[in-house]
Amino acid sequence: MKILIIGGTVFLGRAIVNEAQKKGHQITLFNRGFSNPGIFHELEIIQGDREFNLSALDNHQWDAVIDTCGYLPRIVLMSAEKLKSQVGLYIFISSLSVYADTHKIGITEDHPVSRLNDENIEEINNETYGPLKAACERKVLDIYQDKALIIRPGLIVGPHDPTDRFTYWMVSVSHSQEVLAPGRPERRIQFIDVRDLAEWIIRMMEVNSNGIFNAVGPGKIVTMKDLLETCDHTCNKGTKITWVSEEFLVQEGIEPWVEMPLWVPETQKENHGFFAFDNNKATRNGLTFRDIYDTIYDTCTWAETRPSDHICRAGINRNRQAALLEKWIDYQKG
Repeated sequence: MKILIIGGTVFLGRAIVNEAQKKGHQITLFNRGFSNPGIFHELEIIQGDREFNLSALDNHQWDAVIDTCGYLPRIVLMSAEKLKSQVGLYIFISSLSVYADTHKIGITEDHPVSRLNDENIEEINNETYGPLKAACERKVLDIYQDKALIIRPGLIVGPHDPTDRFTYWMVSVSHSQEVLAPGRPERRIQFIDVRDLAEWIIRMMEVNSNGIFNAVGPGKIVTMKDLLETCDHTCNKGTKITWVSEEFLVQEGIEPWVEMPLWVPETQKENHGFFAFDNNKATRNGLTFRDIYDTIYDTCTWAETRPSDHICRAGINRNRQAALLEKWIDYQKG
């Protein structure tokens, strides 16, 4: 198949290209050339910005387009309209963040999504990211209808992850004698290996699938304890894991998700379904998951190749962690 990938050089886009190459598809990349410009030099690359020069895509035809980096509905609308007569299937990579609330366990694809009062807003932050993604979805669906495939991933993890939200835990366990861990050890978490997601997206494209899908794993329930114990086993470290209460973290002003990746307070009702999205529709349509050991091992191996002075974009630094562990001792004494 002939595929146009908008983006294609960062994390999920990169993994999609790798998978499409394995399958022998003919790939064209359309991006600005800012991120990882040296990779995929063997492919057809059309350099441009869809906000300003979509005309660079003139005189081409593709079986499918995969839009990996659409965040603003105005701009997604531009590419969707432009490509209507040039592509068969429009695949839009959205997010589980579109859902209006996450208090319910087992949220399915028909759960209400967020809407902004003013969809002309283009500032992307924690409050607007999900509603803007939902608005992007609507633009694609309005134009392509049954020729649209909307993928809503959960936390995407694995090698080449630029966010460090998952990698933080591999690095912490690998390089610390003691690691502060948030909340209940048996608290459920969800994520999906970028390679599993990419492989499934290509298979869905090959059979011309349409509709909306939650794309999240793993294939079985995984707890935070499972994750950290597997990290420790993989690294052969014997690192001490110290579990601290949510109340303590809130008291200390620790920001969920960013300062403490893979944690949102369970005590807040609106978070009850945050790590319990329903993925049955996707798994019925062929989404599969590798063992978390493989994801952790490969992520850890990749992380060790980065410069020694790399600073994680997520998580607390070692000094802050050490200070919190000291405070935790006093906190327990009351």
